Amino acid sequence: MKYINFFLLFVLTQIVSSTKAQQPFNVKKIKLPADISYYDNQFSSLYINDGKLYLMSESRIEDKSPAFIAFADIKQMDKALKSSNYTVEFHRIALKNLDAISDILKSRKQDYEGLEAMAIDRNVYYFSIETSTPSDSCYIIKGALQDSAIQLDTEHFLTIAKPKDENGKAIYNTGFESMEINNGKLYTFFEYNYFQNGSYVVTADLSLDNNSLQKIAIANIPFRITDVSWDKKAKSYWAINYFFQGEGGDTVYRVPENDPNFRLMYTHKQIRSYCRIIQIQEKKGKFDYKPLADLPFQYWAYNWEGLAQYKKGFFILNDKYTPKRPYVSELLYLGR
Repeated sequence: MKYINFFLLFVLTQIVSSTKAQQPFNVKKIKLPADISYYDNQFSSLYINDGKLYLMSESRIEDKSPAFIAFADIKQMDKALKSSNYTVEFHRIALKNLDAISDILKSRKQDYEGLEAMAIDRNVYYFSIETSTPSDSCYIIKGALQDSAIQLDTEHFLTIAKPKDENGKAIYNTGFESMEINNGKLYTFFEYNYFQNGSYVVTADLSLDNNSLQKIAIANIPFRITDVSWDKKAKSYWAINYFFQGEGGDTVYRVPENDPNFRLMYTHKQIRSYCRIIQIQEKKGKFDYKPLADLPFQYWAYNWEGLAQYKKGFFILNDKYTPKRPYVSELLYLGR
C-alpha cells in the first residue's frame, strides 16, 4: 500500500509542478472604438513608449490603405482594465513619404507589401518593411515626429537579405516580423526560425548604417514569431509563438513528428491552430527560448501580430483575422 501511496504522491507532485510551470492567463478584453477595431487597419505591432500604447497599421498603400499608427494614453488602458465598459480613446499619427519609399524599392526591383514591426526611441520611430516573396530583401526605415505627423527618412534604409532554406528558396510570405530596441541597438526577428542550416537574429545601430548589421544565432523555434517585447527586468524578450492551421503559406511552419512541439499543432489526427507566449533570452552569444503559457483555447485561431509587455502581463492584438467572420481587430490583456 505504501508503494501505491508513494506513486500517487509522485503523480500529484508532477501535476502541481506542471501547473506551476504554466499558469493560465487571466484574459481581459479592451473595448475599442469602431474606427480602431475596423479589420482593414490590419494592425501588426504594439509598442509602449513614454506612457502611451501604440498600434501600428500594416499601411498597405498598394491597396489604397492609409499609412498611420494610433496611440492611447496608458492611463486609459488602466481604466479599461478596471472596467469592461470603458472605451479607450485613440489618436492617429499619419506616416508621410511611405509612397516615395515604395517607389524607391520598386527601382531596386523590390515590392513593398506593408509594415510589420515598430520600435520607438524617444522621438524616432522605426518600422520594418515586408516585401513580396520574390523580393530578396526586407528593410528597416525610420522617421521623426514633426508637425503632428511622422516624416519618414527616404535616404537611410537598413537593407536585410532574407534568409533562405537549404535549397536556396525564400520562405513564402515571410519577413522580419518583430523588432525591439535594447541597449541602444535594434534587434529584428525573422518570422520563420526553423532553418536546417541555422537561424539568426539581426542587430544594427539606430543610425541604420548597413555596416553595423550583425547576426546572432537563435535556436530553432517552431511555428511563427509574430511580435516580441523587451522586458528589462527579466532581461529577455517575450514573443508570440503562433501556428495557423490553414493551408498555403503556413504549411512550411509545420514541424516534423519527431519534434516535441508536433503535438501542439496536431490532435485527434488533424492539424489545429495554436498560440502561446514564449520567453527568448540571449546566453553566451546565442538566443534560446522556453514556453511561458498557452493562450486560452478559444483564442488560438486569431492571427495575433502585436505584443507589448505591461506590468505583470501583456497586451496582445490581432491583425484582422478571427475564427469567424465578420473580421475585427481585438485587443486583449493577458494577466498573470
